[in-house]
Amino acid sequence: MRALYSVVLTCLSTLPASAQDARQTGAPADWPLPIHDTPAMLFLQADRVEYRVMDGDDAYLWDMQGWFGSDRHKFWTKMEGEGTIEDGVDDAELQALYSRMITPFFDLQMGVRQDVGPGPSRSYAVLGLQGLMPYWFELDGALFFSDKGDLTARVETEYELMLTQRLVAQPRIELNFAVQDIGESGIGAGLSSAEVGLRLRYEVRRQFAPYIGISWERLVGDSADFARARGSDPGETSVVFGLRFWF
Repeated sequence: MRALYSVVLTCLSTLPASAQDARQTGAPADWPLPIHDTPAMLFLQADRVEYRVMDGDDAYLWDMQGWFGSDRHKFWTKMEGEGTIEDGVDDAELQALYSRMITPFFDLQMGVRQDVGPGPSRSYAVLGLQGLMPYWFELDGALFFSDKGDLTARVETEYELMLTQRLVAQPRIELNFAVQDIGESGIGAGLSSAEVGLRLRYEVRRQFAPYIGISWERLVGDSADFARARGSDPGETSVVFGLRFWF
C-alpha cells in the first residue's frame, strides 16, 4: 500500500502548474491560468432618452454616459440636456472625467464640464463620487467650480425594483445646490431645485427597454423667485415616454 501511495504522490508532483492550479480551483485541467488583471472595456448607456408631455410646450431630454477602462481606472464621458419642441435646446452639458476606484463600490471622479446652448456658456472643474450605496441605491454626486468662481453641487440617486423578470420600476431623485446666487442663470443660493420621478420600463432585452413615467420638478428658494420674476412657473409635472439602452 505504501508503494501505491508513493506512486500516486510522484504522479501528482509531476503535473504541470496549470493542472495543479485547476485541481485546486475545481476548473477543468485544460483551462488557461487565470490572469490577475482586468482588461480595458467599453461601456455606453443612455439612461434617459425621453419625450415629456406637460402644460404648455412639450419637451425632450437626454441623459447618457459611458466609460472606457478597467475596474480601477476609467475615463468617463457624461452628456445631458433638454429642450422644448418649439424653441429647441434650452441647455446641455458635457463632462470628461478620470475615475479611480477607491472602494469596491465607489469611484472618485475628477475632470471638466462644459455647458452649451443658448444660455450662459461656462466651464467647470468637477470633483465627484459615483457608486452603489447599501441596499443597492445608485449614487452620483459632484461638485462644480465654474470659471466665474461659482460653486454648485448635484446629487442624483435611483433604485431599481424588479417587479417581474422584465418589468422594472425605477424611482429617481435629483437635488441641485449652489453656494451663492447666480443671477444670470436664475440660480439661488442653497437648495436650488429638486426633481422626483418614477419610471416603469419593460426590458425587451436587458440592453433595450422602453418606459413610461411621471416627473415632478420644482425650483426652490431664490431660484423660484427668479423664475417668478421672469413670469415662469417654478414647478411643473410631466408624463414621460422614453427609451433606456446600453451596450
